Amino acid sequence: MPKILIVEDDQTISKLIAASLSISGYESIPCFDGEEAIHTIKNDPHIDLILLDIMLPKMDGFQVMESIRPLGIPVIFLTAMGDVSERVKGLKSGAEDYIVKPFEPLELLARIEIVLRRFHRDRKSLEFKDITVNLEERSVRKDGTLVELTPKEYELLVLFLKHPNVALTRDKILDDVWECSANIETRTVDNHVQRLRKKLGLEECLKTVFKVGYRLEG
Repeated sequence: MPKILIVEDDQTISKLIAASLSISGYESIPCFDGEEAIHTIKNDPHIDLILLDIMLPKMDGFQVMESIRPLGIPVIFLTAMGDVSERVKGLKSGAEDYIVKPFEPLELLARIEIVLRRFHRDRKSLEFKDITVNLEERSVRKDGTLVELTPKEYELLVLFLKHPNVALTRDKILDDVWECSANIETRTVDNHVQRLRKKLGLEECLKTVFKVGYRLEG
């Protein structure tokens, strides 16, 4: 479930956005000023996208954007200002998109989907604690040291890294990694998880969810 940070000082608008996101299967976190947003972003490594108002208390959206740009989290600016120069400034600052209030929830959801799809398509690496996966090279490093994984171990790791803190069922894992689960026993998943834990030191993070499957926590 993608996690979206809503940085909007108008609580009514924030709640409306959160409700639309929830219906569409997104998790959301509200922030109501720029300083709170920066604190939240820097302390939560699992934020997938930020909806960022420009006119905010304490720090405006452009200042927040400048602070968080190195983190590489996609941002959609929200603003009541429809001035072209402001839109250009927002996009030049590094935002992926820009939407003018008031807007229709369906339009916002469509823009979110497009940005997330584009961002994940263009993403070249995944990180979790001391583990780095280079998606272009299909290589895995732990503390900078190359770790040899089988193709299925690699795909399983990527699946967990793309869904942190989400309980994945064995059937879901079989469908995504093995693509056709009909002829594969669920025990195959268990064996591959055990090997991942051992090779990458994930014994404390890759948890078994009783009667469900597995969850990568951290």
